[in-house]
Amino acid sequence: MERYDVAIVGAGVCGANIARRLSQYELDTALLEKEIDVSLGTSKANSGIVHGGFHDNIRTLKARLELRGALMFDRLHEELDFPFERCGILVAAFHEDEMRAIEQLYLQGVENGVIGIEMCSRERMLELEPKLNPDVVGGLHAPSGGILEPYRFVFSLVESARKNGVQVKTEFEVAAARRDGDWWIITATDGRELAARYVVNSAGLHADTVSAAFGGERFTIRPRKGEYYLLDRTTKAKPSKVIFPVPTEVSKGILVIPTVEGTVLLGPTASPARDKQDFATTRDQLEHILHSARTMIPSISENDVITSFAGLRAAYGDDFYIALSREAPAFVQVAGIQSPGLTASPAIGEYVKDLLKEAGLKLIEKRTWDPYVHKVPRARDADPYQLDALVREEAAYGDIVCRCERVSEAEIVKAIRAGHTTLDGIKYYTRAQMGRCQGGFCTYKIIRILMRETGMRYDEITKRGGKSRILEGEL
Repeated sequence: MERYDVAIVGAGVCGANIARRLSQYELDTALLEKEIDVSLGTSKANSGIVHGGFHDNIRTLKARLELRGALMFDRLHEELDFPFERCGILVAAFHEDEMRAIEQLYLQGVENGVIGIEMCSRERMLELEPKLNPDVVGGLHAPSGGILEPYRFVFSLVESARKNGVQVKTEFEVAAARRDGDWWIITATDGRELAARYVVNSAGLHADTVSAAFGGERFTIRPRKGEYYLLDRTTKAKPSKVIFPVPTEVSKGILVIPTVEGTVLLGPTASPARDKQDFATTRDQLEHILHSARTMIPSISENDVITSFAGLRAAYGDDFYIALSREAPAFVQVAGIQSPGLTASPAIGEYVKDLLKEAGLKLIEKRTWDPYVHKVPRARDADPYQLDALVREEAAYGDIVCRCERVSEAEIVKAIRAGHTTLDGIKYYTRAQMGRCQGGFCTYKIIRILMRETGMRYDEITKRGGKSRILEGEL
């Protein structure tokens, strides 16, 4: 039986940050993921925002970790291969009574120590974002806020962790656990077993089920669904900053988000989900998104919509639940990680490391630890001269597989060789299938490349593993 010092359950953004942080020490660490690839849960359907640090009170754990985590992204961006930009955040008020809420957010931001936060007049808001509705009466500006690609962030974290010795085990869905002396024996649904001295429960939507399997605290994750619209990169409605409405007690509202790769994201909604597999979108909710977004940016057009999708948030209480379990030995709970979980995630990795040390885990720094990952050249980022040089080195850069996002065959091959062997894995690694045609042109080519590189038959290729086969029957 394989034995590890630490097993981390769940390879979303929190599990990935924890794994990378632990990879800095002389430890045997395993990262366990029930899906066929990492970042296929809550982390993939994420707004991709580095928050400004003014929405939550500093007395909450989520606010403290958000503020600490937000400061860590510049260094992470330098070390890892993921798109990131500090574009700033605006909160727009359209009624005078909303300005009282803006004042409270401003005072909370000042108390939290947010750098550069300012209350803005109507004129200042329109100066900062000319595409705003001219009916705006004022608002808030947090210049330290930013945007990133959440799935590329997770992929880079996992690549770094793996490079530094972490073992990643996909399609490992925890079914049961038992205590054997100082060890946890963890059993997957397919019968595989491994042993670990310490376990971290960062299973997102399924953290309650995993906690029960280990005899930990009993709690219930109640999924909250957020639906989104994605606008084409050619839209004229793209703002330069993330636009928030004045928040409600339930959520931060419908946002207009300029993604770091050039598209525009509208959403999310916030409604209770029927179950943890409810990713359906509804016309009513999408119409609500358009109406709310147009209140802030009137030039938004439904003609620019290229897709809609939904994500589920692991709702539990009003704050993060990150603590040593009082019921299960050597077991750390990382649950209820909602917004601003992505922003807080690097600090969550540090916080969990400290909890494990408190529980008795010996931490000896690894002298050979390397924080950098190999950065894959992207055809869309290259000017004609740079692309010509790439083609001379590797001819596959000259074959553009995805026209909408300008993704070359070379990038598809590198994704496959990095272990992403599903259509969704390749999509999140390269952006192929994410453009205007949503894979209508490039999917066939990607399937052919997958067959060539992996030896899989056409009927073995899936969208995201499991039963999500793309082609069946005889050709």
